[in-house]
Amino acid sequence: MQLLCKLKKEKKPDQVVFNTETGRYEANIKPYATDLVAPVITSTDSIAWKTNNINKVNKHIQAKYNELKSEYDKMMEQYEYNNLVYSASFNFEPVVGENYHLYIRENDSTFLSIISPEECNFNHIGSFYLDADGIWHKIKI
Repeated sequence: MQLLCKLKKEKKPDQVVFNTETGRYEANIKPYATDLVAPVITSTDSIAWKTNNINKVNKHIQAKYNELKSEYDKMMEQYEYNNLVYSASFNFEPVVGENYHLYIRENDSTFLSIISPEECNFNHIGSFYLDADGIWHKIKI
């Protein structure tokens, strides 16, 4: 009789989630509903969310990369033009804000001149503008 009372005392109802090994009630930590009136627990579809965000982030990074690459290409082009103009020979001090013209001689040496291509018959490479920072900018004439 005493054994039967002890078993009844230890036996919990089915809806009570009790772990006999730890001696704790664990309904609140289960990944599933433990009662008939409990809300249904469904896992969210994180794969679609991840895929959408991966695509968004990749497009954003690709667009930023393309912008930076375009800026880099412009900067390298300007660097090459500056090297070309500064390595050319000229016997005057260029004035900031003025346009100058770069020509190539028959011996492949370059020279800078104030004479425009319409006024001479030299082999014209390009026309350049000197800004206040001492940077040459290619211009179209």
